[in-house]
Amino acid sequence: MQTITFDIDADGIATLTIDVPDQSMNVIGPEFLADLEEAITRISSEEAIKGAVIASGKDSGFMAGMDLKYFGSMLVSESGRRPSPAEIFDKVFVLNQLFRRLETCGKPVACAIEGTCVGGGFELALACHRRVVGDSPRTQLGLPEILIGLFPGGGGSQRLPRIMGVQASLMYMLQGKLFRPADAAMMKVVDQVVPQGTAVQAAREWVKANPSASVQPWDVKGFKFPGGAGGFNPAFVQTMAGALPMTLKQTQRNMNAPIALLSAVYEGAFLPIDRAIRVESKYFAKVAADPQAANMIRSLFVNKQAAERGARRPKDQPKAPTRKLAMLGAGMMGAGIATVAAQAGIEVVLFDRDQAFAEKGKAHVEEVLKKRLGKGMTPEKMAETLARVTPTTDYAALAGADFVIEAVFEDVAIKAEVTKKVEEVLGADTIFGSNTSTLPITRLAKAWSKPENFIGIHFFSPVEKMPLVEIILGKETGPAAIAKALDFVAQIKKTPIVVNDSRGFYTSRCFGTYVQEGVEMVAEGINPALIENAGRQLGMPVGPLAVGDEVSIELGHKIVVAARKELGDAYVAQPSDAVMARMVELGRLGRKSAKGWYDYPEGQKKHLWAGLEDMFPRAAVQPDVEAVKERLLYRQLIECARCFEEGVLETPEDGDIGAIFGWGFAPYTGGPFSHMDTVGIGHVVAVLERLAATHGDRFAPTAQLLDMAASGATFYRPASSRAAA
Repeated sequence: MQTITFDIDADGIATLTIDVPDQSMNVIGPEFLADLEEAITRISSEEAIKGAVIASGKDSGFMAGMDLKYFGSMLVSESGRRPSPAEIFDKVFVLNQLFRRLETCGKPVACAIEGTCVGGGFELALACHRRVVGDSPRTQLGLPEILIGLFPGGGGSQRLPRIMGVQASLMYMLQGKLFRPADAAMMKVVDQVVPQGTAVQAAREWVKANPSASVQPWDVKGFKFPGGAGGFNPAFVQTMAGALPMTLKQTQRNMNAPIALLSAVYEGAFLPIDRAIRVESKYFAKVAADPQAANMIRSLFVNKQAAERGARRPKDQPKAPTRKLAMLGAGMMGAGIATVAAQAGIEVVLFDRDQAFAEKGKAHVEEVLKKRLGKGMTPEKMAETLARVTPTTDYAALAGADFVIEAVFEDVAIKAEVTKKVEEVLGADTIFGSNTSTLPITRLAKAWSKPENFIGIHFFSPVEKMPLVEIILGKETGPAAIAKALDFVAQIKKTPIVVNDSRGFYTSRCFGTYVQEGVEMVAEGINPALIENAGRQLGMPVGPLAVGDEVSIELGHKIVVAARKELGDAYVAQPSDAVMARMVELGRLGRKSAKGWYDYPEGQKKHLWAGLEDMFPRAAVQPDVEAVKERLLYRQLIECARCFEEGVLETPEDGDIGAIFGWGFAPYTGGPFSHMDTVGIGHVVAVLERLAATHGDRFAPTAQLLDMAASGATFYRPASSRAAA
């Protein structure tokens, strides 16, 4: 066996130790499936074997899910075409059959879990007769497949409801929510929690003491679901009747997997387990056959992990971890960066022009840490983390810092002044990062004597929660600066993308078009409620006007004014510019002023400002919601395509990750570039040409898109690779 070590002790208990070669975490691939099948055959057929324990040989944890490269191969037939759901069913049902063989092998099988056990790994555990878990604060268990466009396909959607009840299991599976050991035990998802490092021994002892415990509860005649199930059970009917509309509302009918999961759970509850797992595989194959799943897996898992592992890091640069960070600016962004840096074990000098502001920044760090008490944070650890942050107004205190991040006011002159003063203390050999969200890095780098050591490092607010960091390369940014910035992002456990310099870079520039198009439709007299609802139905977290209020109408207006001033005659005015200027004149600056596109009455729910209709009289003919969704979507798509054509983006991977994790672009699409590839570049061009004819040149397709449509190229498969194939 390549992936499993099979040992039998003096008591006849077999220990299957999983250690998949060349993988940091155990995953399910063809070699593991073959080895597990062989192991099950031995367990069931050899009389000397009285039972078995399944454990991991890796320190990283028990097991994750399917090897996604292997899963991807299931979605391509030998001829290179996309297989039908029936063909995919035959491939995915293999796992269900294997786990079913395990739980009906006639011998007791216990699973000894130490560390992470998720996805297919957790489904393997559910197919065992006993689950023993080592009690570690890092251990997580569960079925998170829904987060990458799938749902449990190895029996999890059928076994978990039979263990913890339909309602409770759906709450976990529909959210991709994970269990901690104590919670799993309380829900009876695991049978025993033992001190860390003793799970294997405890599992062996159970197998030895229970030689006949080889039948699952659902294989016993008269089995009933916890809490009940079936068409005549009021609780079950109520749960399923409520789950569907709630799920449709939360997903805006955009996601395939949640609806398929509900269908599999509902139908499976009426059937014996052998037929129920076939129903699960049927729905799983249907979901897997749709491009949505492949796009989500690629962007939300494969490409995200590759970015976090340094896909864009210069290979010839030595590791450059940050030990002491000079954090310039103690506002919300600076304090947030200081928080995540201190949590990563980095010493932070939190600098501001006023000691009270600096102290306030440290108070923010303390406030964030307090909220984590009891959630992996202890008072001792909190005190240790807080001690790493030193608030100051003294530039001399920055001495010894090996990385600088600047998050002061968005003004070129102010940033230049601070930059020069820092260089006097640290020298130009230190890597300097600017957290600007819009100002060109190449211009800001002029204030640093060695521009090759100057880089953009754009965080998103709130820093503690937002996973993305946008690394921006100025024209002279060197490999040492890139490596330093990416190593820092890895230390604080964020996801990086790397883009080239331009006003607004990638994320701010493209995100802004979503808000702009919403504002432009308001000016045209389109019902603001229709615009907001269309944005949410498109799959965006909130409507364009709501998010415009959150980031500040005033800020958007200032960015426009600054761009017009710098670009002069080259600036291309947008219809939204005048609208935002008028809102600022009226003092409607956004949420921070309690009035913007929305009103924010104290203690009450926000609502759209009634005065919008007076300012922008309602058009007699309103578009349908699909037309509004189309404008909001394609205004973002064309700006993303422009960034790619201009070289702001070098890879579609960065574009998709940045869009989803930076401004919440509809995750079900896999990102703007995955979406354009999926619907077809020719279709994208046709829609853009139609919109441009009606609404103006902001929708005009790029020359690159036109060429791609003509050649049949896609973003993930350029014309050159198609020709080679």
